[in-house]
Amino acid sequence: MFDYVSGSINEQSVGNTALHVSLKPSVKIIFSEAVATATVKTGILLKQGNNTVDYTFSLENNGKTVLLVPAANLAPLNNYSISISTDLRSAAQATLRLAQTINFATGIDSSKKFPTLTNEELLTKVQQQTFKYFWDFAHPVSGLARERNTSGDIVTTGGSGFGIMAIPVAVERGFISKAQGLQRLTLIVDFLKNKAVKVKGAFPHWLNGSTGAIVPFSSNDNGADLVETSLLMMGLLTARQYFNGATADEIALRNNITTLYNNVQWSWFRKNNEKLLYWHYSEDKQWVINLPIRGWNECLITYVLAASSTTYPISDSVYQQGWKSSSSYINGNSYFNLQLPLGPQMGGPLFMSQYSFLGINPIGLKEGGVDFEKQAQNHALINYAYCKSNPKNYYGYSDSVWGLTASDIPGGYTASSPTNDVAVIAPTAALSSFPFTPVQSMAALNFFYYVLGDKLWKEYGFIDAFSLEKKWFADSHIAIDQGPIIIMIENYRTGLLWNLFTSTPEVKNGMKSLAFDAPYL
Repeated sequence: MFDYVSGSINEQSVGNTALHVSLKPSVKIIFSEAVATATVKTGILLKQGNNTVDYTFSLENNGKTVLLVPAANLAPLNNYSISISTDLRSAAQATLRLAQTINFATGIDSSKKFPTLTNEELLTKVQQQTFKYFWDFAHPVSGLARERNTSGDIVTTGGSGFGIMAIPVAVERGFISKAQGLQRLTLIVDFLKNKAVKVKGAFPHWLNGSTGAIVPFSSNDNGADLVETSLLMMGLLTARQYFNGATADEIALRNNITTLYNNVQWSWFRKNNEKLLYWHYSEDKQWVINLPIRGWNECLITYVLAASSTTYPISDSVYQQGWKSSSSYINGNSYFNLQLPLGPQMGGPLFMSQYSFLGINPIGLKEGGVDFEKQAQNHALINYAYCKSNPKNYYGYSDSVWGLTASDIPGGYTASSPTNDVAVIAPTAALSSFPFTPVQSMAALNFFYYVLGDKLWKEYGFIDAFSLEKKWFADSHIAIDQGPIIIMIENYRTGLLWNLFTSTPEVKNGMKSLAFDAPYL
């Protein structure tokens, strides 16, 4: 008998598994005796799963060393094995004492997958492709955005707000005509006004896109969701400001949006007049969820719109004693030499500094000694610096592969952050940070599109999330992740949505009532 001695891939010795191997590796397998040439192809198999992969080989070291090279490039980010069986014989026809398996996984294919565009062309392409999620895949009856690409009749109110905000972008960029945008918005607003079930004027998290009935988000969450409602209203008010023409259709659209906003009983959600807003209320469950809306998180927009209401407003004291009452509101610590004014350790998931700032322009915005521009920018930079430093040594994390936020993960969903890092990157995190980290976001965009585009780039733009470490790529698109990509790229390019939303008279008055200070107020 003769023995397997050792194996190496690209001159690196391997145990049972080698990771991140090049796509055409050189494999060296050493035996104790010279091998019989005629038995190499039957005794040594290169496999991907159950499929055999062709290779070429040569012998060195007086026949004791087999040099194996795949006949063609291997597939990137895939698992392979080299199976050495007892079918292999020595030149003297001895039998291999023990079968052996070498497992390895390929790394990324760093070649460019698509022709090079200018940065401006690429930004437009991303906006246009992502917009298809809200335009082509919108619910056919209501025009609202489906929760995700597998949601059927379930539409999301917050995600629809993001899709509504994207319509002015699509018109300005020439993806659709203004008449088409007006027609779609009229369909949406008529459905919301006349068909959708509301509780105290507020909308649920989910609706049936055909009937307008409430689809419970959970067993107790079967009524109004004030945060989702605020994201929807942010979109509607933005659209109201954009469609400012004198035609009967535009006037009717604006009036209906104003009615929807005025009918939300924001102050009701104080639950017995507390100095605090609550997230949920339903007719049969009432306040059973009992979730207060306290900062710092994505809900700043909720307090701003509540304070801006001309029909059911809250006072500054509710904002001060409610929103700002959490012990974790103020941070003030530094991470990677960047001071973070507000929120949890290292900032939390990036959506917390993105959703409200889709419409509220944080540039130059201050209140109570807090610089919201610094908050938004440093939160993104901390997230970037964490991924670049890669303390968990995950494969692929770099200055071009970064962005931790809420997204799908293998087998579920989580709010990823530097303190909850499960090796999953969500493209929306970096791309929705464009106004705050333009250089870092452009590097990520180039890598996502050109290098990983064969895995990430699909019919509705980038997939929701991926993990190079786990060789996992989501098959999902989610409205609340797709929308901010379009909106924040446009805010970076032109400030369009910021300018529209902050021009809303109610919002200007509401923000002033909360003692916000900004150049646009």
